Amino acid sequence: MLAADYRGPHRVRASSKPEPAIQHPRDAIVRVTRSCVCGSDLHLYHGLVPDTRIGMTFGHEFCGIVEEVGAEVTNLKPGDHVLVPFNIACGQCHFCKQGLFGNCHESNPQATAVGGIYGYSHTAGGYDGGQAEYVRVPYADVGPALIPDWMDPDDAVMLTDVVPTGYQAAEMGGIQMGDTVVVFGAGPVGIMAARCAWLFGAGRVIVIDHLDYRLDFARRYAPAEVYNFLAIDDMAVFIKKQTDGLGADVCIDAVGGDASGSPIRTILGKKMKLEAGSAIALHWAINSVKKGGVVSIVGVYGPTGNMIPIGNVLNKGITIRANQASVKRLLPRLIEHVREGRIDPKALITHRIPLEEISDAYHMFSAKLDDCIKPVLYPNGGR
Repeated sequence: MLAADYRGPHRVRASSKPEPAIQHPRDAIVRVTRSCVCGSDLHLYHGLVPDTRIGMTFGHEFCGIVEEVGAEVTNLKPGDHVLVPFNIACGQCHFCKQGLFGNCHESNPQATAVGGIYGYSHTAGGYDGGQAEYVRVPYADVGPALIPDWMDPDDAVMLTDVVPTGYQAAEMGGIQMGDTVVVFGAGPVGIMAARCAWLFGAGRVIVIDHLDYRLDFARRYAPAEVYNFLAIDDMAVFIKKQTDGLGADVCIDAVGGDASGSPIRTILGKKMKLEAGSAIALHWAINSVKKGGVVSIVGVYGPTGNMIPIGNVLNKGITIRANQASVKRLLPRLIEHVREGRIDPKALITHRIPLEEISDAYHMFSAKLDDCIKPVLYPNGGR
């Protein structure tokens, strides 16, 4: 089969690999029809994720058609069209029983790591991902969800990560009716978080980024007020001026540790007088939120971040909430939001690319070329 093949930093190509096989009676094999390139994949692409091994197949956002099921998988059959959550969950461990499917202990028992994630290095369990013509799906009796007959596959693939992560970012904010919500980062997740903030009753939504084409997209899609941080001298002062001197009710960090070597830090590092490696978006969120406000974190970070202003968290009485999205828990309500037209996932897709051109897709997305918001790969011709 054809699949993504990691050959080292900045080198991903499409190569011929053996097709996966059933290894456990709870497995399924899925023929992939859609697979996204995620901003998180760029951390792998740039060699920033520990234990990313040569030859790995990336891709944690995919949907497709069931090809084969293991003996213990009774909820699926060959021919079923399914979307597969990015997090691999057993459904039976201590954390899965609490609805924390992104923290499954069986799919990745490392105590300090996330649960298993498709195509996201051996740090996240070592599972090959879905940027391929076929993929092995562990715990297929738990994770995959049937795609409704009325749903476009382009919508379905966005429900594997982008939509639930953006939605959970807003949910964790505890948004109250009329709240002012500030989202740092206008990538796909940040834009979706801004859109979902309205569903929780936000009265005002502001998006901060440094790329005008992404801000324009957020203005139209969310819709949100947008500001380019390159024109802002002091973020906390700016946000307070926008909120009668109080600060935002909720701040969402949808940036994390920037995958391209932190252009935010490169541009503003000296000006902000921050150590290299500092989580600038998180600084902004903590300093811009009001006393007693909430900071919601869905941006991807490594295990540590430098110089986090924890004193401000204490002194301002800030609540911080963070986690990987529990896709399985959220899917029923998200499918309903799509059916009712409150969320339009596929509108985020700007580029549809054959799997054979995966190298170009990664380069374009990483270099932010051609106003790319979200690229989707089409293995098997999308069928």
